[in-house]
Amino acid sequence: MEQKRQLEEMERYAYTIFRKDATGHDFYHMKRVAKMGRKIAFEEGADPFLTEAIGWMHDIGDHKLFDEPADAVAEAQGFLRRIGLEENVMREIFQACRNIPFSKGRTPDTLEGKIIQDADRLDAIGAIGIARTFAFGGAASRLIHWPNDPKHSSVQHFYDKLLKLKETLHTKTALRMAESRHAYMQDFLNRFFEEWEMPCDDIR
Repeated sequence: MEQKRQLEEMERYAYTIFRKDATGHDFYHMKRVAKMGRKIAFEEGADPFLTEAIGWMHDIGDHKLFDEPADAVAEAQGFLRRIGLEENVMREIFQACRNIPFSKGRTPDTLEGKIIQDADRLDAIGAIGIARTFAFGGAASRLIHWPNDPKHSSVQHFYDKLLKLKETLHTKTALRMAESRHAYMQDFLNRFFEEWEMPCDDIR
C-alpha cells in the first residue's frame, strides 16, 4: 500500500510540473512512459515499482524543458523525501534519469532504467511520436519541411533520430511493440512526400 500511495503522489507531482507543457513532454507523455514501463517491467522480470517511479520522474531536469535543471532535480528530490522514499531508491531513480535522454548517448545501468529508456523511445515513434514531433517543432519555431534547407525542420527530425530508435531498444517486449510504430512512421513519411510533391500549379 505504501508503494501504491507513493506512485500516486508521483503522478500528482508530474501533473503539477508538466500539465501546461506544449512541446510533447506533457503530463500524458509522463503517464504513458510510466505505465508502459510498468507493463514492460512485468514482462521482463524487473521491479515494477522502481520502473514506474523512474517513468514519472524521467524528464525532471531536462535542459530542454527547465530553465534551471539542477533546481528542478533538487526540488523533486525534496518531494520524494517528503513522501517517504528511501535515499537509495531515490539515487537509483535519478541515476537512471540522467542516462535516459537520446541526446546524451548513454545507457542506464539497471534493467529498470533501460525499460524506461525503451518506453520513452516508444512514445517518440508511431502516431503519438509523429504528433509529438510536430508539437515540439511548433514550440521551437521549426518549419514543417523546407526542401532547400531541411536541417532544422520537423521532418528532418525523423531521419536524425526517430527512424533510428527501434535499433536502440534493449528489451524484447519493447522491440516487439516498436515494429508497428516504426512501420507507421515510414508509411506517414511516404504519404507526406507524395502529397508535398503533388502538382500545385493552380495554388496561389
